[in-house]
Amino acid sequence: MRTETLTLSFAFLCFNAFSPLYCEPKGPIPEGKLLVLTVATKETDGFKRFMRSAKQFNYTVKVLGRGEKWNGGSYLSAPGGGQKVRLLKSALDDVKEEDKIILFIDSYDVVFSSGPKELLKKFQQARHKVVFSSETLIWPDRHLEDKHPHVREGKRFLGAGGMNQQLWNILPSFLSFNAEHIHLDISYIGYASNLREMVSDWSGKDDDSDQLYYTKLYIDPEKRKSINITLDSKCRMFQNLHGALDEVVLKFEDGRVRARNVMYDTLPVIVHGNGPTKLQINYLGNYIPKVWTFETGCTVCNEDLRPLSGLKESEYPPVVMGIFIQQPTPFVTAFFERLLQLRYPKSRLSLFIYNQEPHHDQHVRSFLEDHDAEYQAVKLIGPDDGVDPVTSRNMGFDMCRADVDCEYFFSVDVEVVLKNEDTLKILIEHNKMFIAPMMNKPGRLWTNFWGALSADGYYARSEDYVDIVQGRRVGIWNVPYVSLVYLVRADVLRSELKAADLFQSPTLDPDMAFCSKVRDQGVFMYVTNMYNFGRVLNTENYQTKHLHNDLWQIFENPVDWEERYIHENYSKIMKDDVVQNPCPDVYWFPIFTEVACRHLIEEMENYGQWSGGGNVDTRIQGGYENVPTIDIHMNQINFQKEWHKFLLEYVAPVTEKMFPGYYTRAQFDLAFVVRYKPDEQPLLRPHHDASTFTINVALNQVGVDFQGGGSRFLRYNCSVQATKQGWALMHPGRLTHYHEGLRTTAGTRYIAVSFVDP
Repeated sequence: MRTETLTLSFAFLCFNAFSPLYCEPKGPIPEGKLLVLTVATKETDGFKRFMRSAKQFNYTVKVLGRGEKWNGGSYLSAPGGGQKVRLLKSALDDVKEEDKIILFIDSYDVVFSSGPKELLKKFQQARHKVVFSSETLIWPDRHLEDKHPHVREGKRFLGAGGMNQQLWNILPSFLSFNAEHIHLDISYIGYASNLREMVSDWSGKDDDSDQLYYTKLYIDPEKRKSINITLDSKCRMFQNLHGALDEVVLKFEDGRVRARNVMYDTLPVIVHGNGPTKLQINYLGNYIPKVWTFETGCTVCNEDLRPLSGLKESEYPPVVMGIFIQQPTPFVTAFFERLLQLRYPKSRLSLFIYNQEPHHDQHVRSFLEDHDAEYQAVKLIGPDDGVDPVTSRNMGFDMCRADVDCEYFFSVDVEVVLKNEDTLKILIEHNKMFIAPMMNKPGRLWTNFWGALSADGYYARSEDYVDIVQGRRVGIWNVPYVSLVYLVRADVLRSELKAADLFQSPTLDPDMAFCSKVRDQGVFMYVTNMYNFGRVLNTENYQTKHLHNDLWQIFENPVDWEERYIHENYSKIMKDDVVQNPCPDVYWFPIFTEVACRHLIEEMENYGQWSGGGNVDTRIQGGYENVPTIDIHMNQINFQKEWHKFLLEYVAPVTEKMFPGYYTRAQFDLAFVVRYKPDEQPLLRPHHDASTFTINVALNQVGVDFQGGGSRFLRYNCSVQATKQGWALMHPGRLTHYHEGLRTTAGTRYIAVSFVDP
């Protein structure tokens, strides 16, 4: 009898319209009862991300305000947002089912991490008819703090945008949001009838504060009771990131990714980058819900592609390629050689070349003299034109904007080494508004992108940065900063990025200012590491006092130095039968490229102070040369450190293979380039070298540059005369290999000689 009485009493409470206790119907709420309403006046990258996550879980979404101008305010004005209330109020008039459940959320900075079933279950468990997201910060009126009801555990304040007054006041100094489509947001879920009651009194303007309107409803005990409002205080449904960044971590589980609130040990269904946490939602959105997982890798990288295969050359998208030279940079000639190898129709490429450095003027003009006519159009801004670097960037954009056919602008700084000849095609096929290929500096964690920003807008390392750089996580990543090389769509340059001051800021450098303004416009900057695109040169310590300054780059840019100067077959020495053995203990192998040989000869001739070929030689210890040659020593052109590095890296391994058991430190007293001419010094008499072993590299071609020449080893009556340009003879120096330089009968012969381990 007592049990029966309690049951009847409980039933009375359930059906009492004035009771704050709400009794849910038995069983789960059907997923078909849920409708998601969102406001999106423009289809930004953030909106597309939201819709992709909604589609992942089969949410039914209705978009309000599409195509409307946003009049709801911005960070520069009052809190705003009233336009959303107006749109919601109108949309609710079309909802006829009183038990329809409406989820009202933003779309630009929100992702779903789970589906309707879980959301509705947690909504039922809240035992209220309207549930708002919650925060630890109060906004927009901190004076209302005391009027908020206390909660037993969790966040106390209604999640109305997540901003406090102090942060609001300083926000414009380091962050900004486009007034047209970035605004502060409220998230809530509830029955249509209750939401209709909640917004029934709204009569405000589009730029009035929706946050303040909802806050006043919530802190009014009668309204809160009548509408039956509560907060999701423990973030079971909604996770607002502002004020909670330390609470949220990624949780990887069974081929999907979620956000986990470690403070309350909850798994929110909806993650919202409210207030100044856009960068954090971008980071989380690289994973949630199934964008990238350990099991699948990137699941969206092949979506919405723009394939170019099968197109005729005349059908390729026209591209303006901006090339920027702002400082002395090594291997500029190699940059233009790679540009010619880019697999993209030159007839669809226009070049905008900005060169601030007089030193590189010859490199640019030499390239254009030979290849200008191959491109659709070329515009050159040189050192004498007086254009500053920031203006040059805008001029490059303008060249694309003004060309009605231009579809993309491909910006490349000259220190970028584009090794992948399909780079431009790959970036276009990804079909993004803004995308960059990942480039790094060999052996370092430095790249052309940042994974995160510090509070003051400078570099910070994201948790996944090292894994992305080292290739343990491969995909397309939404990042806050890129530099040096990127592709941007022309229509974006003509709309979101049409401002003339994109690279200008009173506090940030041009690259950072540009990236900040790209982010402000809601344009996502993606970087892809799906392919090996290339690398970035070190430009520090690059000297321009030599004729061929790249020769000195063996320390700063060893990979590029090797590609430029080490013979393509050198790498085969250790595994293939490349080394020849023309005489006993004499080894012959490829070491230098034709470019290396030519540069070394030209560098010596440019220096010009050849020795007289006499026995008296003040350059060496003791001042007497027993077997003189006409030569220039490496230390005379300040190349001895670089030459020693070359011997250690490229000669020592061959020595240790050919002479097993001998290990060299590649020390030398003498390293020099010798010049043989019939009317100067045509030959060299028999002699021993003052070395453990000697390296003799042929720098030019017999039969082309000279006739005759070569080396003869007297003890074995063995000669090497058909010398190959860039090939080295290596032989013991003292005791066994008494040898002579054979007569040069015509032309000029050059060899590079090193007496190693004297």
